[in-house]
Amino acid sequence: MTTTLTVEGMSCEHCEQTVTEALEAVDGVAAVTVDHETDSATVEGDADVETLLAAVEDAGYDAAA
Repeated sequence: MTTTLTVEGMSCEHCEQTVTEALEAVDGVAAVTVDHETDSATVEGDADVETLLAAVEDAGYDAAA
């Protein structure tokens, strides 16, 4: 399953890495692609959307599905 999130507040590659690491730590995530220029994160795997959103928010960014 592919889930695309809108992530607000990222401004650089360091932000991308922070969000990537937060999402990769979620059980069920197989792959993550994050792009600060498009404010998006694409997640492959069977993780729950609410869990993904919580992980991004815990990392300090606003997220929506």
